[in-house]
Amino acid sequence: MDRRSFLIAAASAPLALRALPTALVTADTEAHVAAVDLLTGVVRRRIPTRPGPRSIERVGASVVVAHTAVGAVTIVHAFGVQHVLEGFAEPRYTAATRGGRYAFVTDSGDATLATVDVPRGEIVARLKLRLWPRHLSLSRDGTTLWVALGTASPELVVVDVTEPRRPFVRGRVRPPIPAHDVGFSPSGRVWVTAGDARTIVVYDGTATRTLPADAAPQHVTFLRGRAFVTSGDDGTLRVYDEPTARLLHTTRVPVGSYNVQYAAGRVLTPSLVRGTLCVLDASGRVREQTRVAASSHDACLAGG
Repeated sequence: MDRRSFLIAAASAPLALRALPTALVTADTEAHVAAVDLLTGVVRRRIPTRPGPRSIERVGASVVVAHTAVGAVTIVHAFGVQHVLEGFAEPRYTAATRGGRYAFVTDSGDATLATVDVPRGEIVARLKLRLWPRHLSLSRDGTTLWVALGTASPELVVVDVTEPRRPFVRGRVRPPIPAHDVGFSPSGRVWVTAGDARTIVVYDGTATRTLPADAAPQHVTFLRGRAFVTSGDDGTLRVYDEPTARLLHTTRVPVGSYNVQYAAGRVLTPSLVRGTLCVLDASGRVREQTRVAASSHDACLAGG
């Protein structure tokens, strides 16, 4: 896309955009976030941001974008940039409180977890961890975070976030695999994917199950009683029956489709290699595949 076309697209905000189920997708190498209609796969708008938008997460009516290379976090609201927060070293990934006011952002550059007041655009707390915190997931009751400490983490740190402005370390979990991603399913089970092994671990109360998987690193999300696990290196998305952890089938997706999120009854997986966004239904069938940018790291449902 040339600069003139980019500016025209960024400036135009169709009123219908707000009424459509829309995904926001990071364009890592092009310093913008694309708004993609989930029904048609059409890119409706491009929102200019700081360089290197990497992860993106919906938090209430807003969306939090982490720019790892430049140490900044952007808060997008109503398809426009509302706040830009400096003061990070290497912000990585975000988890939202259930009420949507606070976001927890891992910072692998200084080994901390930051609490961000999203409407105010302020960092209100920092918790020192160790190693290189990256992926994280909030428990279903909203009281604890499990945080992976690296791309192949020897342990997960459990952080009490009952009071978001006063987080503290409650304990640690040492999985039987070097952990990469972690996700709490709606049932309360915890799925941990591997950073360097073809394995997934599922924690179900006191029981632990180990499942075969495709090439690491894998990422996980959940929708309608199913778990969806991507392997970007293999270009696959595995669909599991979440309660039984039984593999239902495997879907081919573009190579480089690492991150995965659910949105508006769909599953989204963008590709770092191809710059595509795959939109799949709850059974794991590809419904739309759109080329969004040269490289797309992450996607989420647009805020209000």
